[in-house]
Amino acid sequence: MKKVLFLLLPAFIYADTLHSLLEYAGTNNKLVVAESLSKDSKQKELDAQQSSYYPTVDMGAFYQSSHERSAMMPGDVYSGYAKVGFDIYDGGKRSSLVDQKRSEYQASSYDASELKKSLSLQVVQDFFTIKSLESSQKAKEEAGVSLKTQLERVRAFYDAKLATIDEVDRLQSAYDTNIYNIEAIKLDILSVNRALELKLSKKIETLEDSNFKEIVADEMQSVDAIRSLEASRDAIKSLAESMDSPYYPQLRIEDTMSYNGYNNTDMTHPDGVYNQNKLLLSANFRLYDGGVLQENRQALELNAKALEKRIEYKNDEQKMNYELASARIATNKAKIQSAKSALVAAQSAFATIEQKYNAGIVDNVVYLDALTSRASAQALYESSLNDLEIAYAFYYYYSGKNIEEFLQ
Repeated sequence: MKKVLFLLLPAFIYADTLHSLLEYAGTNNKLVVAESLSKDSKQKELDAQQSSYYPTVDMGAFYQSSHERSAMMPGDVYSGYAKVGFDIYDGGKRSSLVDQKRSEYQASSYDASELKKSLSLQVVQDFFTIKSLESSQKAKEEAGVSLKTQLERVRAFYDAKLATIDEVDRLQSAYDTNIYNIEAIKLDILSVNRALELKLSKKIETLEDSNFKEIVADEMQSVDAIRSLEASRDAIKSLAESMDSPYYPQLRIEDTMSYNGYNNTDMTHPDGVYNQNKLLLSANFRLYDGGVLQENRQALELNAKALEKRIEYKNDEQKMNYELASARIATNKAKIQSAKSALVAAQSAFATIEQKYNAGIVDNVVYLDALTSRASAQALYESSLNDLEIAYAFYYYYSGKNIEEFLQ
């Protein structure tokens, strides 16, 4: 017993739960990482736009040397300056652009969250698809054991002239077909497994059984994809509002401190240093531009209205999928009851027919039908259980929830 547990220990050590897979995918999937970086870039854009409220400070200097000097031109001229400027009023442009960048950041955040949630849904589907395929493979392998036993038994009867060659051939055909089906299932498992590894960016050893909690009555929340569209709509509206700013006074104040010096001069330009402080207050606004800004604003407003219609459609689509997900759960529960009943009947029928076949009361055609029915019923029952778990995942996804929070 200890030896068996020791051999099984690595399987338990390296087994992945669905919860651990979802957590890993949420932080290591390359597309999720890329979306997270895009979100960070939007945060930097927002920070940069918010910094536009601060004064600007500019510094500069130059040096000029002329080989020949004149009454109008000294030999050496050098200058340095520092200028501080501040926009007192800009017609609301900065505040509108800050709102735009904030909405774009929110949209990017919702995009990142939506990608993680949709990825979680795909991981759940792959996880339980693999579980269903493994159950089907196990059922086929159990059927293969029975077929091999009966094939060896009938061959012995044939060698003893107690069975015909067609009985051997039927069992041999069924045995070989079963092996073919097992290999096909193995390829399907490999394909889904590789697809899951691509989503996770890691290798998978074995998968532990996992289950979702029973659904809890709760209000449906907007999925993050819809929230992203809403934030994008708000960003466009804010950008449209900034289009009116040139029609309002633009007030700016600047203070420039300059340092000027002259060397290598003549009598007209004696050597010296001169300092100057210049204060400038400017105001301007646009009187006429042929309606360019207004037409640009109208174009943006039309884009916002188009997004509004998309949001309405997506809300209707989510409501439809939410209702279908609820119906899918109820349907799968009914399918489980039917599949369970079919499995019990198939197991009972096979046990009886196997005894009769061993006693020579029924032929191998009846036996093979019973064996196939048992294997199919077993695979169908396991598949129905996994389909219910996938149905729960769809329900939580279209409820606007995080799927992993509802794993047991």
